[in-house]
Amino acid sequence: MLGHHYTHTFLETAVASVNAGCNLELSYGMRNNVFMHIPQALAMGNITLQMLRDRVRPLFYTRMRLGEFDPPAMNPYSSLDLSVVQSPEHRNLSLEAAVKSFVLLKNVRGTLPLRARDLSGQRLAVVGPFADNPRVLFGDYAPVPEPQYIYTPRRGLEMLGANVSFTAGCSEPRCQRYSRAELVRVVGAADVVLICLGTGVDVETEAKDRSDLSLPGHQLELLQDAVQ
Repeated sequence: MLGHHYTHTFLETAVASVNAGCNLELSYGMRNNVFMHIPQALAMGNITLQMLRDRVRPLFYTRMRLGEFDPPAMNPYSSLDLSVVQSPEHRNLSLEAAVKSFVLLKNVRGTLPLRARDLSGQRLAVVGPFADNPRVLFGDYAPVPEPQYIYTPRRGLEMLGANVSFTAGCSEPRCQRYSRAELVRVVGAADVVLICLGTGVDVETEAKDRSDLSLPGHQLELLQDAVQ
């Protein structure tokens, strides 16, 4: 609220938030948090002790239901480690979720789906800054995955036994430096071209908005060159 000029101080923000029913603040990394001003607001009579108790009660009720105050031996999740998280069952479920979440906007001439059995005799070109860069495939607030479990489009297609050629065209999503000649060479020798474009956290994330919806840098030029 302070950043949007609804209030002018953390004290005003604390008072307005508590009175509005807010009982949780996201303030990671801030030493001077809004909620630290609640005792002052209480002393000044801007909020009441009963109101404060009403705000705190559901928080602790939820924490108790989640087992935060139980002995670790009573919590079945305390025994889980990466071997469980990365088990074949979990990885297969992640794969199923990924497959079912694809959104196909257009399918000209029935080009898709590409079938693995048909790829062995074809030459595939995988191009673009997202074609083989594991770092840019994850969005904001994503966990840090084990590198061995990251499959870029290039790596995934190569595992199918396809004849895959690759060029990024530009090494990162901002695409400030673009190698057109290399892209034209790779695309010109291919039967099927997969173009991997986008934004990623380098371009947009929380508190880092874009001024328009255009592809960053030379990405649109890269796409047009590939199509041409």
